[in-house]
Amino acid sequence: MSNSEVEKQLAGEIYHSGDAEFIKIINRARDLTLEYNSLKSSESDRRREILVKLLGKVGENAYVDTPFYCDYGIRTEIGDNVYIGMNCTFVDGHEITIGNNTLIASGVQICTATHPVKAGERIVANWSPEMKRNCYHTYAKPVRIGNHCWIGANATILPGVTIGDNTTIAAGSVVTKDIPANVLAVGVPCKVIRTLDE
Repeated sequence: MSNSEVEKQLAGEIYHSGDAEFIKIINRARDLTLEYNSLKSSESDRRREILVKLLGKVGENAYVDTPFYCDYGIRTEIGDNVYIGMNCTFVDGHEITIGNNTLIASGVQICTATHPVKAGERIVANWSPEMKRNCYHTYAKPVRIGNHCWIGANATILPGVTIGDNTTIAAGSVVTKDIPANVLAVGVPCKVIRTLDE
């Protein structure tokens, strides 16, 4: 078993989401995304500076449209020539890795964090004064998206999912399990409907 709440989080164990270290990181990410989302589209140099501060890695020619939201920022890595559309939300309690030349359409949600299904296992007895709200037991699993992928508008990718290279996820899909490379996958839950021969 891990000791600190951050160690528990990264080990995929149950952790207390109101831990002071998390709150510090989340507040930093909220401040940076607020500034990022307030910039003009033409302020490309400043936008890049903030993205580099906010995210764990930003590849060459990566573009993140606004508004953009994330929890931690530092857990997200995006490759070269990545495009992320408007109104995307990354719940990056664990690592989110997006490969090179991948397109993320508007309204996509990538979620690494989740909660126990049983109500009694979600509740944390102590209040979080830093957040001014109750906090809950949480756990997180990484999400990995390969190179040359296209994630359609309003798709949701759930914790622990890996999507292989050259794969397309249709708009509105909910990806609950790994999707292999070189396929088109569609639906709720998302399923492979055909291969994509190059």
